[in-house]
Amino acid sequence: MKQKTAQLWSPFRNIVVEAFPDLENTCNWADWEEKGTSLSAKIYKNKHILKSREVLIWDEKSSIYNTIIYPKTGSNLPCFGIDLMAFFEKKVVMVFDFQHPTENYLFSHPDLPKSTGEYRFFEPGNHFSENIYVAKCTMSDVGDHLDMFKKYLTAYKNMVELECPSGEDVSVYSDFDKYMKRLDPVSGYLSSKFGKQKSESLVNEFLFCYD
Repeated sequence: MKQKTAQLWSPFRNIVVEAFPDLENTCNWADWEEKGTSLSAKIYKNKHILKSREVLIWDEKSSIYNTIIYPKTGSNLPCFGIDLMAFFEKKVVMVFDFQHPTENYLFSHPDLPKSTGEYRFFEPGNHFSENIYVAKCTMSDVGDHLDMFKKYLTAYKNMVELECPSGEDVSVYSDFDKYMKRLDPVSGYLSSKFGKQKSESLVNEFLFCYD
């Protein structure tokens, strides 16, 4: 069963690799195994991506895949956020979106659907876009959302390739990381699995280190 949850998000990760084949794994930040739960944290980069940080957490019943792609600066591009969370077979929440680092900046892509829902943790215009994609399903049905995921990520790839950002001013992401850190709902979960010290280290030094 743990092998199944470990591979649940592989098709989505493969789409990221296909969109950005030149992303280089520059850091294996963590590889933890405690209380039956595994965690892998890695950083990838290329000439236009400041970093793409990836976390995968899984045990026998659950699997969480979280990635934020931070483009290099100077072109006013959003990040691309991926939050795929399977808590058990019948409870899966999938979120992906263009996440602009500027507070109160409502990003919108004209060729993608606009969200019509209201979500507890995701407020369009406050680092989240009008196009935020939120879906709930079962583990058996996650593949139904692959085509839309690919459409969003392809649109993002095209934006990056058009703008060719090259700056490395990480202060651009300070407010964004502060906001995301406050919003992040997994700290308690991480502490219960890996202890407070490791959990705080992951959140402050890896997930949201630009604040």
